Amino acid sequence: MAHQTLAQRFSATFVEQIVNGTYRIGDRLPSLRECMRLHGYSKNTVINAYELLTTQGYVEARHGQGFFVKTGTAKSAEPEDPPPYARAMDTIWLMRQQFVREPGHSPLGEGFPPVEWLMDMRLDRFTRQIMRTGVTTLFRYGNRLGNPGLRQHLVQKLAGYTIAATPRQIVTTHGANHALDLIIRRFVAPGDCVLVENPGYYPLFGKLQLQGARMLAVPRLADGPDIDVLRHVLKTQRPKLFFIQSVGHNPTASDISPSKAHQLVQIAEEHQLILVDDDALADYKPTSAIRVSALDQLKRTLYVGSFSKSISAALRVGFIAGNKEVIDELGDLKMLLHTSSSEFCERAVDVILGEGHFLRHLMRLQERARTATAQSLQLLDDIGAEVFARPEQSLYLWARFPSFDDARELTRKLLPKGFMIAPGHIFSPVQSDVNPWTRLNVAYLNNPLLKAALSR
Repeated sequence: MAHQTLAQRFSATFVEQIVNGTYRIGDRLPSLRECMRLHGYSKNTVINAYELLTTQGYVEARHGQGFFVKTGTAKSAEPEDPPPYARAMDTIWLMRQQFVREPGHSPLGEGFPPVEWLMDMRLDRFTRQIMRTGVTTLFRYGNRLGNPGLRQHLVQKLAGYTIAATPRQIVTTHGANHALDLIIRRFVAPGDCVLVENPGYYPLFGKLQLQGARMLAVPRLADGPDIDVLRHVLKTQRPKLFFIQSVGHNPTASDISPSKAHQLVQIAEEHQLILVDDDALADYKPTSAIRVSALDQLKRTLYVGSFSKSISAALRVGFIAGNKEVIDELGDLKMLLHTSSSEFCERAVDVILGEGHFLRHLMRLQERARTATAQSLQLLDDIGAEVFARPEQSLYLWARFPSFDDARELTRKLLPKGFMIAPGHIFSPVQSDVNPWTRLNVAYLNNPLLKAALSR
């Protein structure tokens, strides 16, 4: 791999995607200009990569139309299972794209709120207070479970969701993704079965692939996981974990119903199943929204929280709440892997949570989400789109558009018009599946140019 040219590596990525079905026979590959824009490669690199694909017989050039996958290029024999890192590479690539902002493009599929939604926090205001609360400790590693003051504030935050916890039941992390990684490392061995929602949070799928886990998909409905499918799977399989999102599900924006939440807690007790309740969008929802963690009171649930989407992704502060024995183990694992999390960042969040300004910020944030959600739903209704769930407030909506059975085709059509969306197949454990749905960020949906493009 070290001796391959950039064009060879780029063409090898397409070969893998053609073989695994991401691009099917007859599909048109992205244009030269789209590849240059998406990947940052030079025109010569992209041309050389496409010429390699043509020489190898994977694609054919059609004059004036572009490059298309040729008949008979897919492997007929069942390929050997690739190593975990190779299986996770597509997710790694997708995550890289999420962090790239293309000039002149509206990031409709972006997973983060606009910066202006968070700017009123003015992080520079808190620097002096952070330094006043013990400057000498900022030059040392922090507590393995996290900053004590922050964990006390997190106890109060959880109480607002009717989740009772003590500081010893909380371990801080470098955001929600680090929290998920710690849980996977602790509970999942290569070959283990793990339950996930479909569609679901695609970075989670990459982490599980990297660990060598076998994912069992449970369809996500508008009121939560499909309980019938879950019961059917549990008749023959014994998974250790079920990763769910009670509130503000990413990507569908759906919330679990009280009935589903109660059934899920009962099933977890019957089958000795640990529920990992990822609540990274909690601050966009009212505290009264039901969560399985609140029903279970952290007996068989692990609650994952984050401040990346409500304060700042740059601070990288998240946490896990659970029973004391599991939190102790996760704290030891965190210490082994990272020594500690950032004392400075955690103290910053501790100071922010202690101010009344933060509550006012959350009220403004939720009001912005409510307004943007209502406007987005109206736009989608006007153009005849189907919406999966209709929340009062959310950062995302999950929609499908008339005449498009594969959202990847819609993605290719919108890109030259300046709009970048997140097609549904990336949110599936099997990314080669055709999916008509797409995730849309409500902060960017209320755009007359987009409405005109979609209407056409």
